[in-house]
Amino acid sequence: MEHEPQNLGRSRVLSIDALRGFDMFWIIGGGTVLSTLPRMWDHPIARAVELQLEHVEWEGFRFEDLIFPLFIFIVGAVLPFSISRRLEGGQSLARVHLHVLKRTLGLILLGLILNGLLRFDWPQMRWPGVLQRIGLCYFFAGVLVIHTKWRTQAAVVAAVLLLYWAVTMLVPVPGHGSGDLTPEGCLSSYIDQHLIPGQLYYGYGDNEGVISTFPAVCTALLGALAGHWLRSNRPGPRKAMGLAAAGLASLIAGYVWGWFFPIIKILWTSSYVLFAGGWSLLLLALFYWVIDVRGCRRGSLFFVVIGMNAITIYFLDGFVDFDGMAEFFLGGVAMYAGLLTPVVLPLGALMGKLLLLRLLHRHGVFFKI
Repeated sequence: MEHEPQNLGRSRVLSIDALRGFDMFWIIGGGTVLSTLPRMWDHPIARAVELQLEHVEWEGFRFEDLIFPLFIFIVGAVLPFSISRRLEGGQSLARVHLHVLKRTLGLILLGLILNGLLRFDWPQMRWPGVLQRIGLCYFFAGVLVIHTKWRTQAAVVAAVLLLYWAVTMLVPVPGHGSGDLTPEGCLSSYIDQHLIPGQLYYGYGDNEGVISTFPAVCTALLGALAGHWLRSNRPGPRKAMGLAAAGLASLIAGYVWGWFFPIIKILWTSSYVLFAGGWSLLLLALFYWVIDVRGCRRGSLFFVVIGMNAITIYFLDGFVDFDGMAEFFLGGVAMYAGLLTPVVLPLGALMGKLLLLRLLHRHGVFFKI
């Protein structure tokens, strides 16, 4: 969602906006552009880059599998700032709750519209989705941040991840038994088949399924814990080092847990939460150190422009034909670009989105839910 300014005292934590923009860059076309590299330069490095820009089919982890949890992590990181500002500004608990609820419903509604709600073919529609999951994670994490301290939030993360592990591995699925982590035999797929109407993303179940939402909320809470840390009165360098240390610890814990409870994005396994959370913390530490501690803010503008209207461009990309516009303006160029032909149209579509975002930013237009 288009988050309101995050403040630490009176100063903006610009690194959060920049990190959100970095994340969205890959979603709106940065990954598509880079994935054309092997067609222009057939080299093992180019093929390795392309591979990292593709999701794993089931078990494992690549860079592309970090994009979604990183966004949810950032949603959580903003919560301690935005909610504390509202409460300290004199807003009542009821009003803060209403604000969280309105944003949640707005995100879910936008997600349903992207999935085809207005076509009214609801039996054939996919009901879960990316924005729906973001909305639910925002809601549950927001309520916890409103009513609990960081220690309770950390305890909730630990309890939910352990419980999700136990339930997934111990509860038997009819016809498959317990501990089956295949797409057709896992508990998540079984529950999705019985509780989610309409179409499921991967046939047996859904990427944004029912029970996998609970560990996804933990991803937002990891971000909230990082936000609490950034709001503290500690010196900036110490904050950056603390984030980096926590990231490394989370990364190791997720990797080790993955030996017993594999890293599977579609199931949002507990090991996946910690492993992706570790990378998210390390990226936040890097961005915070460079931008807010070292003061290299000018170079962050490119990503900040994207991050300030992240949901806007994600929603527009669902129905505005940027690829068609790139074909219209650059189709002839692509025909005669020689070695660069594969990248011309994807780069043109990306540039169209970036130009729109820059225009919105220049005129101070930030769409909020």
